[in-house]
Order: sequence, then structure tokens, then C-alpha cells
Amino acid sequence: MLPLEGITVVSLEQAVAAPFATRQLADLGARVIKVERPEVGDFARNYDKTVKGMASHFVWINRSKESLALDLKKKEAKEVLHKLLKDADVFLHNLAPGAVDRLGFSAQDLKETYPQLIICSISGYGTFGPYTNKKAYDLLIQCEAGLVSVTGTEDTPSKAGISIADIAAGMYAYTGILTAIISRYKTGKGAIIEVSMLEALAEWMGYPLYYSAYGDNEPPRTGASHSTIYPYGPFKAGDEKMVFMGIQNEREWVEFCSTVLSNPELASNSLFNSNSERVANKDALKQIIETVFQTMNSAQVIEKLEESRIANARLNTMNELVEHPQLAARNRWREVDSPVGKLKALIPPVTSDEVDTVMNPIPDVGEHTEAILSELGFSKEQINKLTS
Repeated sequence: MLPLEGITVVSLEQAVAAPFATRQLADLGARVIKVERPEVGDFARNYDKTVKGMASHFVWINRSKESLALDLKKKEAKEVLHKLLKDADVFLHNLAPGAVDRLGFSAQDLKETYPQLIICSISGYGTFGPYTNKKAYDLLIQCEAGLVSVTGTEDTPSKAGISIADIAAGMYAYTGILTAIISRYKTGKGAIIEVSMLEALAEWMGYPLYYSAYGDNEPPRTGASHSTIYPYGPFKAGDEKMVFMGIQNEREWVEFCSTVLSNPELASNSLFNSNSERVANKDALKQIIETVFQTMNSAQVIEKLEESRIANARLNTMNELVEHPQLAARNRWREVDSPVGKLKALIPPVTSDEVDTVMNPIPDVGEHTEAILSELGFSKEQINKLTS
């Protein structure tokens, strides 16, 4: 039996945060009914057409779900949603602030009507406070949470290359819902859960937050290097390729100087004999390291670092990630069906010897509408009225 088999999730979801949370619930066997707008559906369906005509974001986070197309401005559609929530375990949404309340599905009303229901909302800034009604997109939350201030080069602040604020909020919604399910087994009661993108990403900013609050300076932007550890980051080899490496302690520093740089005396040089000194004199040290690395190609540099057990990495492209030998060796790829045929998908990163992952198809807009309405007891005539 799958861990969440028998759990039904009803989700008014769009874009990234809520769909990311519910896909993970579906991975564990929950039945996820994705409520979408008729014909157009989740607007993330139209972000791009790169995956055989489907959007890359949508393909990533919407497998194993059922799509129910409802116009919730209609009274009959609201009645359908109430029928679903009557027997559902989880109701999740990430609509604009106040939108669900205006539809008549406020958390407090639902709690009174369905005391067993776990109600989870995801928003940009939360349900109260001066920023409640402020529009919140991933880039903007990255800015408000200070992530952009510590990411990029000294001259150019940069956002993360993925929707990290959405992902953080989706992860906390996912774990919050799992916690509420466990709690309900003990108490028999549902719960109201609230996750804001700002608060989720602020939690992930813990290190620079404390560094700034209790230090004299904010951490500088250092590109792919580390702001407080050196050497830690990219170094150019003789074939012009970048090798990334990190020294974490003095034992590694001594080994690096001796074996990789063939310069054991450098380890005790007063300019470099502690991490704080290396950070203070990193420009000079970078020149010394890259002078040696220029005598080797990137593969030779990595071979020497491996021999010395110094942490290192290649700078992979996305296509190189798809072909990554470690993912292949660990059999991390599966195929899922979709409206455009079979697609490759990574299985979730939590590996269990007891549980397999659900990898069911990605739905088309409203693909399951008739089946769900029939299951709820609606006649063909009623279904035609709701879907026309």
C-alpha cells in the first residue's frame, strides 16, 4: 500500500508553488484532483511549448493528477466543489489574496463545515499585514527576501536560475500537509495551514541573515565563489574550462598545496595559513592556483583533486545533467505518459526500499471532468450543463 493511498487532495492551483506540493503528494499515492479553468486551465500550461508542445514547468509538476475543469463563478460549479470537499482530506489553493474567500470557500467557513478537512493556502506574503495584497512573483520574493542581494557578482545582483521562492513555499506546504495528516490520525481534527513565499524563502536565508544581523557587514556577492571560505569556487584550467572546488579545513589545505599545487611551503605562508587569511588575500591566491591549473586540462585537474580527496565538480549544462552517469547508474529516470506521448521524468529524490513512486500521466485540461462528475452522482444532463 502506498503511504498516501486513500488520501484525496482537491487543489485550486496554478503556476508552481501549489502544483509542486501536490505533485509530491501524488508521488506518494494521494489522489490529487486539480481544479482548472475550462479550456485554458492552469496558466503555466502556456509558459512555453518546448516539451513536444507542452510547457516545461507544467510537465515537471503535474503528473499523476486528475484535471477537473470548473467555472467556479457558476453556482453549479461551487456545488461540485462542495461535494468534493465533503469527502476530501486536503484542500489546497494558491489563488490571489482573497479570491477563495470571495468564491465562498474561506478557511474558517470550510473548517466549520468540514471539520476533518486540512486546508492549506499558499500566498506571497500571508493573509494579514501591510504586504498581504501586494502582487508576488518569484523574482519579486527573491528580492524582498534578500536573496538577490547576496547572489551574483560584485557588480551585478542576480536572481536564482530556478523558481526558488515557489519551490520553498511548495516544500513547506507539502511537509505541512504531511504533518497535519499525521496529527489528524491522533486528534481526528483537520487544520488550517498557511504558507507564504516570503516566510519560506526567509527561512532559507538563515546563514546570511545571522551573518548580517550579528556581524559588522553583509556578506558580499561573490559569483560562484563563497563569501567566507577560500579557495571555494571556480578556477580556470588550461583548456579554458572551469573546475569548481572547495577547501573546508586546514588538513585539506595542506594536502591541496602539497599534492595538487606541488608547493607544500605555500600551506604555511603567513598570507594563506588560515581561512581568514586566505579570504583576505584571495586575489593573490587565485593567481597562484590558476597558474598551476593552466598547465593541465580540466580532466587532469579533477583527477588530481580526486586523488587528494578535495571536493570538486564540473560545470554541467542541463543536457549534461540529463546524461549524468550517477543518475543513470542509480536508475533515476522513468517515463510518464502525457497528451503528447511518453516523456522522461526523474523519480523523486527520496528513495525507499518499501515504497515505489507513482508516475502516472500528465493530464490534459478537463480530462477527468466527466468521470469525476459521474462519480459524484451527476446525471448526463447535469454534466452536459456543467461542461457546456
